[in-house]
Amino acid sequence: MSMLRVAALSSATVRRCSGQDFVMSDNLFERFRAGMSEPLRPFIRLPNGFVITYGDLIARSGQYANALLNLGVEPGDRVAVQAEKSAELILLYLGCLRAGAVYLPLNTAYTLAETEYFIGDAQPRVLVCAPRLLGGVLPLAQRLGVAHVVTLGTDSLGADGKGGSLAERADAQEATFFDVARGSEDLAAILYTSGTTGRSKGAMLTHGNLASNAYCLKASWRYTASDILLHALPLFHVHGLFVAVHITLAAGASMILLPAFDVDAIMEHLPAATVFMGVPTYYVRLLQHAQLNLASAAQMRLFVSGSAPLLVETHRDWLARTGHAILERYGMSETGINTSNPYGGERVPGTVGLPLSGVALRVVDLDSGAPVSQGTVGMLEVKGPNVFAGYWRMPDKTRAEFRDDGYFVTGDIGKFDERGFVHIVGRSKDLIVTGGYNVYPKEVEIELDLIPGVAESAVFGVAHPDFGEAVSAAVIRLAAATAHADFELTEAALLSRLRSRLAGYKCPKRVVFVDELPRNAMGKVMKNLLREQFANLYQVPT
Repeated sequence: MSMLRVAALSSATVRRCSGQDFVMSDNLFERFRAGMSEPLRPFIRLPNGFVITYGDLIARSGQYANALLNLGVEPGDRVAVQAEKSAELILLYLGCLRAGAVYLPLNTAYTLAETEYFIGDAQPRVLVCAPRLLGGVLPLAQRLGVAHVVTLGTDSLGADGKGGSLAERADAQEATFFDVARGSEDLAAILYTSGTTGRSKGAMLTHGNLASNAYCLKASWRYTASDILLHALPLFHVHGLFVAVHITLAAGASMILLPAFDVDAIMEHLPAATVFMGVPTYYVRLLQHAQLNLASAAQMRLFVSGSAPLLVETHRDWLARTGHAILERYGMSETGINTSNPYGGERVPGTVGLPLSGVALRVVDLDSGAPVSQGTVGMLEVKGPNVFAGYWRMPDKTRAEFRDDGYFVTGDIGKFDERGFVHIVGRSKDLIVTGGYNVYPKEVEIELDLIPGVAESAVFGVAHPDFGEAVSAAVIRLAAATAHADFELTEAALLSRLRSRLAGYKCPKRVVFVDELPRNAMGKVMKNLLREQFANLYQVPT
């Protein structure tokens, strides 16, 4: 029998998720507003004790929405944001939703070359950046036709000749704002995801996509207004923004917002929280803290891990130290969360649980595309209201990634076990997940091959005790007769060049030099053999 796990998908305007009805035709912010009936309830608590209430949230996001309108932002316009994690960043995002704009989060670690591609492709009307990035992004944004470039923080003036950062502009605006009507199929965000061709693809996420995922997860993880999330994730990522923040808003809950992942800060604030979300690297590092024990985690209700595989050993050690079994789930930029280990049932180490309510997941043969039997490994395909609308301005790529019956081809390899739990056993197209971030080798190889003295390169992932996987590269040097005498091709020199062209998490942690790359009969590099050959590259000597 073919393996297919699905909860019935309704085509009606009103959908049902684990006992909760919600209309799929409203602005996402309007959906969240329904749970904001207590204006004095804390929404964000900062480490310094400052509190932003739900009343503050409504007022400040209204000011940001008005500020965006004054910059000429119309429904459907893109607003690109490359700024440091902060409460203001969240309020700006909510202002974008209210204004009907399409939010485009960008990692502050991106190089100018990467940022230039995203801006050129998305063509935002407004670019909001961190003050420290202004000098670099302003010239390229102006050259690419961005109408307004402003900083978010109040410590720098705007850069478009009209004065004031966006926060300062918002200060001058009315808090009252009538939210722009949006339908479930209208775009709310574009999230760029790595591409095998070396160029990222913009995943178009709709108001309906984001709402369906938020409310299904709220029900599945039994989120309530009494929950307090300890937020240590980045805000340019699905996990930190479209999962962590959205569930908090859907439940009318609170969060403690940390500026970044910091083990000591997490341990300090853990006693005041009930929920923590992280990537496997977070849990590995927290296990090294002497004060992590049953007492420090006594008030916690839920620990969630995702964005990369969690080692069975990490799961086991966490349970022994804290008394809590980490809940592992599976998602991606294009779909949000697809599966989750059960909240109330057994959380099975090494699996990502069961498909969420309303999500259909199947495993198909890699060659024929036909559904396969239980226990058989194949390609994971998913269908549901959480699945994105397609890739921005890439209709051919969008068609290629969807089956005729509407299933999205995830590119992940997995299987169902006898209980219906999903196991992720690999990834197609050699995707590397390092510290929770996705890296496609081709993007790194393109940059490596441009470096003088490099004849060819192959980038692959190798198991790493801290990051899960580490980006690694095998390089063939050019023959001495054709090599560039003015550039010494060493591991340190290569890495130095790459750091000026790629975000830090994409850069290899190690480069090894080889005489040849392993190939099959068709000449294709066999990266599985490289992974085997260098499997111990990051092994700590005992």
